[in-house]
Amino acid sequence: MINYHPDQHLLSLHAKGELPLSMSIAISAHAELCPHCQQQLDQVTIALSEQQFESAEKTQSVDTNNNQLDALLEKLLNSTLDTLEVEQASTVDQIEDNSVSIKGQHYPLPKVFRKQINASWQGIGKVSRLRLDTGEPQARASLLHIAANGEIPEHTHKGAELTLLLAGEFSDCYNTYKPGDFMLLDKEHQHSPKTLEGCLCYTIVDAPLYFTKGFSKLLNPIGDLLY
Repeated sequence: MINYHPDQHLLSLHAKGELPLSMSIAISAHAELCPHCQQQLDQVTIALSEQQFESAEKTQSVDTNNNQLDALLEKLLNSTLDTLEVEQASTVDQIEDNSVSIKGQHYPLPKVFRKQINASWQGIGKVSRLRLDTGEPQARASLLHIAANGEIPEHTHKGAELTLLLAGEFSDCYNTYKPGDFMLLDKEHQHSPKTLEGCLCYTIVDAPLYFTKGFSKLLNPIGDLLY
């Protein structure tokens, strides 16, 4: 059961197309795993469409509305033709792989990642990272894999950290998380995620982590190079 979800504000911004790509990927992937949030997104999208239509009716003339109707009909026709073309190419789409493999584990991914995986894994020990290029100068988006019995040293955050659990499980001082859980943390949170069976996450950070215990504190001076 998914216990952690994006709030209504994030869902609304996503429906409006106003989120950066990294966060939009997170919302889309979560919605694919969470029927409840997908239903909410559908409702928000319908409400926004109705608002735009009502606004257009109040501000535009009958002729303009007729032109819009013609344009809409043309768009629907083109969309139908595009759908037919997609159906004709469905065999190719079904063959296209949408998964990643790391340390002997194979993970299917939500559809939104299909065109994002174009790099290789890097890591140390039980922790591996595959960086995604979202074109954002500050935010760093990645797939993060922690092998069985692995953990991230205790840390807090200089900025925000989003974690969407895609597969497996992990736990920290706050809770135990299952696939689909969507967690937003900031500098008020300090934790040490650990996993027994291994896990795959999608993560976004907009500033380096700050390690608080042990030898990992030696990494703090070069945090800007690592995050």
